[in-house]
Parts: sequence; C-alpha cells; structure tokens
Amino acid sequence: MNRTPRAAAVAALAAAALAAVAGCGSSAPSGASSSTTPTQAAATTSPAATSPAAAPSSSPATPPPVSLSVPPAVPTLGQVAGDFDHGQGFGQVRPQEIYNGGDPTGLVTKITWQSWGGATATGTGTATYVAGNEPVAAGTQEPATVVAFKLGTCSGKLMYQAVEWYFPQHGQSFSVAHYEDICAGTYVPGS
Repeated sequence: MNRTPRAAAVAALAAAALAAVAGCGSSAPSGASSSTTPTQAAATTSPAATSPAAAPSSSPATPPPVSLSVPPAVPTLGQVAGDFDHGQGFGQVRPQEIYNGGDPTGLVTKITWQSWGGATATGTGTATYVAGNEPVAAGTQEPATVVAFKLGTCSGKLMYQAVEWYFPQHGQSFSVAHYEDICAGTYVPGS
C-alpha cells in the first residue's frame, strides 16, 4: 500500500479546510495545489485589514439624540369632591371599584375597563340592581355597564368629569341626562 498519494490528499483537504475557516471563499480541489498558503489566506482576509469599522476613529462618538417629548397625560376618574367626598375610585386611573359613598346602589365592584383615555371610557362590573318601586334591600347583584365621559380639565387635571352605570339586561341604556358629576361632586340632575 502506497501512503504518499493518500498523504498528499489529506494535506490538500487540510489546506482547504484551513482556508475556509480563515475566510477564503474557494478551496482547491482534492489533489490540486493552491498558490496561497493557509497562513497567507488568513493574513489577506483578516477583518482588521479589510473592514473600515475596525480602524480606530479620530473623532469622538456622537451621543444619540435626546427625546424631550412629554408622555401624554392619562385621565383619572374625576376627583373626590362634594357629595362623593367619602367615595372610592375617584381620582384614580382605571379603578376596579367605584363607590359614591351613598347606599349600596352607589357601588360598582370588579370593574374591567375595555377602554380608557378616549372621549369616553367603558367598562363592566357588578352593581346592585333595584327594580322600580322596590326597596334597596330587595336589590340584587348584577352585571352593569360603566361609562366615564366628559373628558376635560377640572382643578387643573385631566379627568373624566362624569360617570354613570346602567343595566342593559333590564332595558336600560346610557343617557347623558342622568349621571354623577365627579368634578364638582354632585348628581345631575340634582335630587
């Protein structure tokens, strides 16, 4: 068995592998010789020799521009005031509970807001429903739709200035004629 041709083939494959690792795009076929040695190929394809990014810069790096934009204000649900000075949820963003401080019909719990920040905010929660001419004690806990509206400035702060909740399953719908003014802390229309 003659080992000389096999040794030459192994040497050629090794040279091709080194050239490929060094970044050379072509390799000599098995049994052929290359005019560039692997060391020369590595020296001529060195990233420092071919990449302008690797060269040291004579000018200092410029910092990225600084953004001076102010994030938009997020409105709150009114404020604690007037008839609602013992209430809950007022002055907060997306409160999970609203209580105007009165009887149980003035409480909405477990509120999930579907929208917030636009002209109106809409959510769903649980409140006490009392049918017409029944006492509050006869009320039942039912799903209610909550609408916060009249987005504007009150006491220098962005807020929803009105809120109301109703029970669509009992034929009720949203109306701007009856609500809680949570800027002034009064009922509209007044009682």
